[in-house]
This record gives sequence, structure tokens and C-alpha cells, in this order.
Amino acid sequence: MTAMDDFVSEASRKMDKSLESAAHEFNTVRTGRASAALLDRIQIDYYGTMTPLQQLATVNVPEPRLITIQPYDPGSIKNIERAIQESDLGLTPSNDGKLIRLPIPQLTEERRKELVKVVRGLAEEGRVAVRNVRRDAMHHLKELVRNGDVGDDEERRAEERVQKLTDEHVARIDDLLKRKEAEIMEV
Repeated sequence: MTAMDDFVSEASRKMDKSLESAAHEFNTVRTGRASAALLDRIQIDYYGTMTPLQQLATVNVPEPRLITIQPYDPGSIKNIERAIQESDLGLTPSNDGKLIRLPIPQLTEERRKELVKVVRGLAEEGRVAVRNVRRDAMHHLKELVRNGDVGDDEERRAEERVQKLTDEHVARIDDLLKRKEAEIMEV
């Protein structure tokens, strides 16, 4: 395995990570159904430290349109509610002192369109991450040529492979985006 192959496979690994990250971000965008993943991005101010919700509470989905949040520390209930209200989810929590209930309302057409814009933004972030990996890989390949470690032909072949990887990963992000848009627009 040559140094070129190492760069190409490293670029592929990094692009796979960008793709996984984009897919995870898509799961945090709400559709008409309840999903615990909706709350993955929620951070709570817990005694001065921003902490992910999953570390402070148990999140359950007992019904298709309801999420329940059971804080480990009942004193954090107000902070959890505030973090959910201030998030971009557009959900209104209610609590009984021990448990937070998060009803998932049917999405309006306007809200669906807003969520599609959010998902498109997330997809663009994923594409940019993939392109940044490509840019770094191309930079390293040019460095190898400058140092005389490899020839121009080898560099061109490696660049073509990196570009092909980039195109494949961007296409997969676009596929994820299409599926998520369809899921959001489904009534």
C-alpha cells in the first residue's frame, strides 16, 4: 500500500464520518412521529455546565405522539423544560413534578416547510464537511509531489479517486436528504 492509498483511505474514513454525522443530525429533526433522537441536540445548563439531556434523564416514547423525560435529579426539571422551549423543536413541555411530557403535535404545512429548510441546511453542512476532507487530501497529495515522494501521474490518479469518493459521499448525503424531506412532508 502506497502513501497515496493511505491518503485516499484516510479521506474515505473521514468522509464516512461526515456522512454518519449528517445522518445523525437528520434524525434530530422532528417529523410527525415522536422519536427520542429529537432531543439529541438538547443541552441543559446543569449547575453551570452545558450537559446533554441523555446524561440527565431517561427519554422514552410511550406513544407515537408523546415523549416522556424522567430526570434523574428532580431539581433539574425546570432547566430541562427551559432548554426544550428555547430549542428549535417548537415543542411545549409540561411536567407533574417528576416527569416531563412532550406532546408531538401534527405538523402544519408551514412548519413542514421550515423543517425542510433546516434539513437542507444540515445536508449542506455535511456536504461542506466532505468537501473539506477532499480539500485537505488534495493539499497533502500536492505536498507529496512537491517533496518528490510521488510523481504527477500518481498524484492525478489519487486526486481522481478522492474526487470520486467526494462525489459518492455527497450523493449519499443528497439521498438521505431526499428521504428525510419525504418523511417530513408525509401527512
